[in-house]
Amino acid sequence: MSKMFDEILAPLDNARRILVASHLRPDADALGSAIACALWLKGCGKDVVTWIEDGMPDKFRYLPGHDLVSAPPSAPEKFDVFLALDTSVKNRLGTVVEAVAPGAIWVNVDHHVSNELYGDINHVDPSAPATGQILYELFRHAGVGLTPAIATNLFAAISTDTGSFQYQGTDSRTFDAGSGLVAAGVDVAVLSRAMYESQPKRRFDLLRFALNKAEFHCGDRIATFSLTLADVAQLGVIPEDNEGIIDQLRSIDGVRAAIFFEELPEGKVRVSARSKDPALDVCKICQMFKGGGHPMASGARVSGTLEAVREEFLKAVSNEIRKRD
Repeated sequence: MSKMFDEILAPLDNARRILVASHLRPDADALGSAIACALWLKGCGKDVVTWIEDGMPDKFRYLPGHDLVSAPPSAPEKFDVFLALDTSVKNRLGTVVEAVAPGAIWVNVDHHVSNELYGDINHVDPSAPATGQILYELFRHAGVGLTPAIATNLFAAISTDTGSFQYQGTDSRTFDAGSGLVAAGVDVAVLSRAMYESQPKRRFDLLRFALNKAEFHCGDRIATFSLTLADVAQLGVIPEDNEGIIDQLRSIDGVRAAIFFEELPEGKVRVSARSKDPALDVCKICQMFKGGGHPMASGARVSGTLEAVREEFLKAVSNEIRKRD
């Protein structure tokens, strides 16, 4: 681990201009990790740019340093290092890739088991439940002085990706990181209210709609919810409102897998899959549809109609469940 951390640090130490980026439709692990790195590198005197395809989502503006995040420009720019965080597949960076001129060293830091190792330097640690935890350990290895702003971003990254320190993969390393971040200045109560108790009413309306429209399959062992483009227009929701809805379905007793199907423009469907059974690896199923993620939380973007994708994906999950019964 120490050797790999040194390999990551070397190009960053030598770089003058650095791009920090993460995947489209970012979560708090993606954004918290990116902002924490941007704050650290700026503190080291680097020229740092932080890009996410659609810029900074409103719901994450509680993160200190959120103003550092912007959408990529239309014309390519030159960088010495491109630091890609929490992104398992290169094309999940979206239009960020097109905005980077040739010549940058790509450093890929991630925790998804399905990572395709697209960097010049790759550090992928599937045993870490969040990219934020990897960065905490990297910073500790490098002797980085954690400011309250950096610590808050990393704590948000770890807390959300572990389901408030509940999901599989949360271990003593994770709690060690959480303890160190709190000691560095995280106000847990204030941050938790921002993360978990500050949803807009439109998201509550979406949750109510989802629960009313939920369907059950395979002897009630699979719970699903589908969202059409027409539903989105009717409810007035935005993409960031969808986060966490699927967890309400997974929480139902007897449900072993929850799946969210979201109709996208241009004839595609976004599939989010969650497993509650360690023996049911939804990452392997999503990889069949050119997606990926974690064994118990994965996704894919699939070409086709909502009805066709839903039928095909449900069949694959049902087959895996029946194999184990």
